[in-house]
Amino acid sequence: MTIGQAAAAAGVTLHGVGHTYGNGHTVLRDVALDVPPGEIAAILGPSGCGKSTLLRLVAGLERPAEGRITVDGRPVTGIDPRCAVVFQEPRLLPWRDLSGNVALGLPRGTSRAEGARIVRHWLDVVGLDGFHKHRPRQVSGGMAQRTALARALARQPGVLLLDEPFAALDALTRLRMQDLLADVQRAAGTTVLLVTHDVDEALHLADRVFLLGSEPDRPGATVVTSLDVPHPRPRDRALPELATLRADLLERLGVPRPTPAERTTS
Repeated sequence: MTIGQAAAAAGVTLHGVGHTYGNGHTVLRDVALDVPPGEIAAILGPSGCGKSTLLRLVAGLERPAEGRITVDGRPVTGIDPRCAVVFQEPRLLPWRDLSGNVALGLPRGTSRAEGARIVRHWLDVVGLDGFHKHRPRQVSGGMAQRTALARALARQPGVLLLDEPFAALDALTRLRMQDLLADVQRAAGTTVLLVTHDVDEALHLADRVFLLGSEPDRPGATVVTSLDVPHPRPRDRALPELATLRADLLERLGVPRPTPAERTTS
């Protein structure tokens, strides 16, 4: 396996997945989705609808109450080494330098020399050349999140699970991180599931968008909309066709389109 490539991009499929917390609250119901190997899929939905729970189920950090999840055609039955997760917060160990934090993502059994090469490669790829020996407190929030991304990629996962990884960053850093993710995914070829609240982020990065929502008188969120983004990546944020998709998704999320009078007034 070459440094910088995914172990093997793996498809992700959810068959009728539901999840209920111990207090009886049903958060997900009959979720069905299919993400082919090497694609980026974005998962949108209102706060509290179970987007993060869905990622945890795919990663094997929790087990679904019903249904089945497969990665590369094989069931997820526990913490799955084929997956790596990047959370909203970097979650770096403050007593380790950036190299040491990235090394935590290395597959078990990696030799010291090979591990050092992998760590250096991914820190360089995410733009942290020269910062390998810095501690987390010595770098910015964006640099810390780049380190978390490098740590996940050091595992060379078949599936990269991103739980709103750029939500805490300022607007400019967020745009740069989106472009970095697009570049890295193209180079590594890994499958990506991205949870986000940002419709523009989803349309810029994803091949496919899944919208989670609830149905009247039925507990738990399910996939209420699935759409393909019909433009190849890398994608220009200014594409006029994306504006139509953006308005459609926002409307489905409860943000109504402005009327002609409102557009004239604004």
